Amino acid sequence: MYNLVLKDVRLAVPPFFFILPFLIGALMLIPGWIYFIVLLYFCWITIPNLFNQFKAQNDLMFTSVLPVAKRDMVKARVAVIVGLELLHIVIAAIFGSISMVLYPDVTYYFFPPNMGFWGLNLVMLAIFNLIFIPMFYKTAYKFGWALFAAVTAAMLFAGIAQWLGIQSPVVNDLFYGTGTQQVTLQAFILIAGIMIFAALSIMASRLAVKRFLRVEL
Repeated sequence: MYNLVLKDVRLAVPPFFFILPFLIGALMLIPGWIYFIVLLYFCWITIPNLFNQFKAQNDLMFTSVLPVAKRDMVKARVAVIVGLELLHIVIAAIFGSISMVLYPDVTYYFFPPNMGFWGLNLVMLAIFNLIFIPMFYKTAYKFGWALFAAVTAAMLFAGIAQWLGIQSPVVNDLFYGTGTQQVTLQAFILIAGIMIFAALSIMASRLAVKRFLRVEL
């Protein structure tokens, strides 16, 4: 499977895709911005361009003639997606930390880039993966509707979470607070986000494998 991951990276991930996380992540330096949008750019820009590259290279037919199992084809592709997601979120988190140091007195109307916020971002990407990956592997070729459904679900989650952060005093105190209790709870939210991201991404991969095994190549 390692060789399949390398094949996917070399075939469809041009060097610019490794520069893009820094360009997008730099948006975290805008004080008080809607930071959910930073990770949503991954869904709006990176994923469609990535899968257009695979389609243009006729990757499905090329990979199908290789002596590899269909389940490994799915796992390698999921590994590439998850790897790029983690790259985006780590770089965005670094820029977010820099932003909080540069603008210590900013009054945040939208979520500040603290640990709890990154936990929410991981859940958002997990929802995206759970919808997009299995839907795509119903055909392993068409990705338009899968992308639309996954992006819509991710945006709804982000919108509802942010609305609660503004409207609910309890959620507002939890995510906007800087006291010891709030920071501790934010750390737990981050850990929960990591676990949910891992669990839903694995689930998405397994569902995709089941669907792809029924696809006639």
